[in-house]
Amino acid sequence: MLKNYKNTITPPDISEQDIIDAMKDLQGYVDITPGDFKQIYQVAYATAVNRLLKSVTAAQIMTRTVLLLEQTMTLVEAAGLLADSQVSGAPVVDNENKIVGIVSEKDFLREMGFGFNPSFMQIATHCLHDKSCMIKNLHDRTVAEIMTRPALSGFPEMTIGSISTTFTDRQINRLPIIDKEGLIVGIVTRTDLAQAYHLFTEGL
Repeated sequence: MLKNYKNTITPPDISEQDIIDAMKDLQGYVDITPGDFKQIYQVAYATAVNRLLKSVTAAQIMTRTVLLLEQTMTLVEAAGLLADSQVSGAPVVDNENKIVGIVSEKDFLREMGFGFNPSFMQIATHCLHDKSCMIKNLHDRTVAEIMTRPALSGFPEMTIGSISTTFTDRQINRLPIIDKEGLIVGIVTRTDLAQAYHLFTEGL
């Protein structure tokens, strides 16, 4: 997958309305001293971030060039494509290019007999004791056999706050974005989220 991140988010300033809203949240009379200003700023900052979490959408931050895998593709082919594209997972589509699953390194590791999210040293230790490293289990098998299904997906208008919550709750690292016809139009990864947060917080 070629990274096609579009910098469509302009780092914002705290708006006057953010400050007004923050001052309304403060109790009692406000005498503008350095301490008071700091308190106002902290509340205004939180207000601004909350506003942005609800206004910045997947369409603004998603990667539009997406590596797609086919169900009938062998695991050898899929692993090669993932490695060449330097990504750890990708959506799987059917003959109509509609998403039917996700394949990630976690699926490969599970089929190799490892538990959830093993460390590199755990994998290395296992392979040093077993030269086959259980990779033989993956030969002559297809993507459809190990992919995670049903695939979790989102829509272009989904906010980054909602996406972030989904990542945490579902313990995933990527979210394919689909249009009304169910076709993939992009993907949001943890890297995309991190870039978005950096862009809109660096100006606060």
